[in-house]
Amino acid sequence: MPPKSSLSVQLLSRRTAGSRWFWLTVAATFTFAWIPHFDLNAKQPESRIQRIYIGTYTGPKSDGIYVCELNSKTGKLTKPRLAAEMVSPSWVSIHPNQQFLYAAGESNTYPNGGSIAAFQIMPNGNLNNVGSVAPNGKGPCHLGIDSAGSNILISNYGSGNVASVAISDDGSVTESAWSDQYPTLENNQKPHAHHACFTPDNRFAVVCDAGLDRIYVYKNDVSSGTLTANDPPYFSTAAETHPRHLTFSQDGKFCYVINEKAMSVTAFSFDREKGTLQELQTISTLPVGYDGEVGSTAELILHPSGQFLYGSNRGPDKIVCFKVDQKGGTLTLAGHTSTGGQTARSFGIDLTGRWMLIGNQNSDNIVQFKINAKTGELTPTGTEHQLGSPVCFQFMPTDLRSRDLR
Repeated sequence: MPPKSSLSVQLLSRRTAGSRWFWLTVAATFTFAWIPHFDLNAKQPESRIQRIYIGTYTGPKSDGIYVCELNSKTGKLTKPRLAAEMVSPSWVSIHPNQQFLYAAGESNTYPNGGSIAAFQIMPNGNLNNVGSVAPNGKGPCHLGIDSAGSNILISNYGSGNVASVAISDDGSVTESAWSDQYPTLENNQKPHAHHACFTPDNRFAVVCDAGLDRIYVYKNDVSSGTLTANDPPYFSTAAETHPRHLTFSQDGKFCYVINEKAMSVTAFSFDREKGTLQELQTISTLPVGYDGEVGSTAELILHPSGQFLYGSNRGPDKIVCFKVDQKGGTLTLAGHTSTGGQTARSFGIDLTGRWMLIGNQNSDNIVQFKINAKTGELTPTGTEHQLGSPVCFQFMPTDLRSRDLR
């Protein structure tokens, strides 16, 4: 064989080198494809074992705040056990740092019209009381904590005012002088503040008053912890609507309100710069053609995916599911599911969006459902626990493992 020319050798070398670089690139691509990538800004998967705190109206079958655990992969749910004694903790909220829990004592047996209690969350799930303060009103029924974990908004249903409580570094609470008393209108329409929360960006606070048919908006000064009335200060809903609870989309562009008496949900667009609401749609929570006894609505929760919105009807005892248009904010009815009991004042969705727990206040039971990720449909799992008047559910991640479940 004749010797290769100098040019041939150079071309061969280049082809060989190119081939090596090609296969090295392919190998590197597959190698890196198998290496876990960690985006520090991305939301990490929730803990498999979640802890659930349950608020109740106390009586013969309940003594305060209860706790149980859920395996979010298998759906195994432990039996609720007493975490702390307290008279009628009808609403509980967990601090953003997951170390403290706050409860609203909604009972006229308290000397100051109610109580706001602070608890340290212990490793075993029990709650250690670290103090309490008066609600600066009567009949506290809801607590909203800002994302900084420094202030709590209290909705006082009985006295019809919204007040704030400051959170100290040690988790304890101190009374604040700030309060806004809503008026009694000329037609003797009395105020009943029912739900208060901060917007996702923490710039505003929004309050539902079920008595006045109003949704109040406040500017939130995070540094000083003070609230000032927005311009305009409130949005008036239709008469006899009774807005009860609300929730925001994750980006804060839309807001949804469940109307207690009207048996409906209203979708709003929310101007994140001005803090103003614009109504987009109002849709019934009742089954199409329903002509039976009508009660009232209660809870409203947006699925973690943002694709579904759920609301509870207390007569008929059904959970309504809406499909959410995430671009336009409007809702489409997706279906109804029986709650498996009587008077679903509240329900909760686990952090992964796979499971729902429904608390039936008047039948004293908690019923578990599996959530279809594609359709939002609820299917009962067959798991049910007895507990007196369950009326609030809050989920939190844990470091527990499956073997730790009781």
